[in-house]
Amino acid sequence: MFRFAQTISPRRRVTRIAAGATAALVACGLAATMAPAAHAADPAPGGWARVAHLSPDTKSVDVQLTALAGGAVVYELDDVAYGAVSPYIPLADGTYVVSMVPSDAADGTQPVVQQSIDIAEGEPLTVAAYGRNADLETTVFEDDLSAPAEGQARVRVVQASTVESSVDVDTTEGRVIARDVPSGSATDYAAVPAGSWDLALTGADEAATSAVDLPAGSVSTVFVLDDANGSLTAQAITDSATLADMPVGGIHTGGGGTAAASAAPLGTAAGVIGALGLVAAGGILIRRRVRADA
Repeated sequence: MFRFAQTISPRRRVTRIAAGATAALVACGLAATMAPAAHAADPAPGGWARVAHLSPDTKSVDVQLTALAGGAVVYELDDVAYGAVSPYIPLADGTYVVSMVPSDAADGTQPVVQQSIDIAEGEPLTVAAYGRNADLETTVFEDDLSAPAEGQARVRVVQASTVESSVDVDTTEGRVIARDVPSGSATDYAAVPAGSWDLALTGADEAATSAVDLPAGSVSTVFVLDDANGSLTAQAITDSATLADMPVGGIHTGGGGTAAASAAPLGTAAGVIGALGLVAAGGILIRRRVRADA
């Protein structure tokens, strides 16, 4: 039997924001094409950040990353839909503000989400917006892409479902993976045998099963989400697909061409939670803004 370590709360501050934007349930085509546009030379060595849209009744959003020093917009991501996880974005050391506005909003619209992040050399982060649209929250997860042992995979659970405030995750064979994972939190990473797993997701009122694939040598995050019927579902995102890889431009990471997600159907005829971070209908357009000279 394998077991995750005790559930931990996010290590960085959570900002609660009352959102006044129009809410629309996103029920289909939720994965996104994550193709970075051509841009100037990469920034100086630093860390990486990616963005996850985990609010089921919040429409697609446009995202800006703004450098706190100087206020320059260094990256933009367009049409980020529910369930989508962006590529890792390389950023120089420093403090940035992540802002989200509805994709069809007029210029000057106040963000529904703002979250500051501190980028340090060699450290990857995931910035997540989660919860219902009327009471959005943001949090920052510190990612750990340390390589697992041969034949193993490293995986954690992020609980972002609004259907249940707390979820248990097991295999359908009864092996315990995580217990009482509260909304907006992540478990520690754990090493597990690589392969395909059928997961049982259980809350106080809802229960569901979902299949995920954890390739050998990979580091993955299993996101617990809402499906189109308002029940539980799960999706595995491969954060790092090869031994000892770090996110350097999207190759073999959670946002590049080799990023992988479970192929299992997770929704209904009305719509499904798409393969996060993979090529699918719709897309996230990433536009790199070069800093102006001082």
